[in-house]
Amino acid sequence: MAWINSLIFLVIGIAVGFFIARMTTRDLKQQKNMKRELEKSRYELEQYRQELVDHFAQSAELLDTLSKDYNKLYQHMAKTSTDLMPNLPDQDNPFSKRLGKITEVKAETTSEPPRDYSGSASGLLKSGEGSRATS
Repeated sequence: MAWINSLIFLVIGIAVGFFIARMTTRDLKQQKNMKRELEKSRYELEQYRQELVDHFAQSAELLDTLSKDYNKLYQHMAKTSTDLMPNLPDQDNPFSKRLGKITEVKAETTSEPPRDYSGSASGLLKSGEGSRATS
């Protein structure tokens, strides 16, 4: 009789152990699936962020190009308006104010050499000191 009781408890223990193992395996699988989904979501988020950064960088470049092209167009219109209509009064020419600024900038850049330009030989390239250093 003791033998039969031991066998019954063994079968009951195996059944309970199988049931517990089955329940914990589902949770483990579910945790692994959730972790995999989380990693996938993080990767997609990082990829989206990088695409967003690239988009804004490209947009900034395009806006810069647009701004430069608009400035060139405006300068062209201002120059040709005075060339084609030289007798037009300044108050009637919509580009007259801007044209004055453009000619001032051009005059400033072409009138004198840069401030760091000395106009004569200096430093290592002086003819008198350079020959003394090598002798």
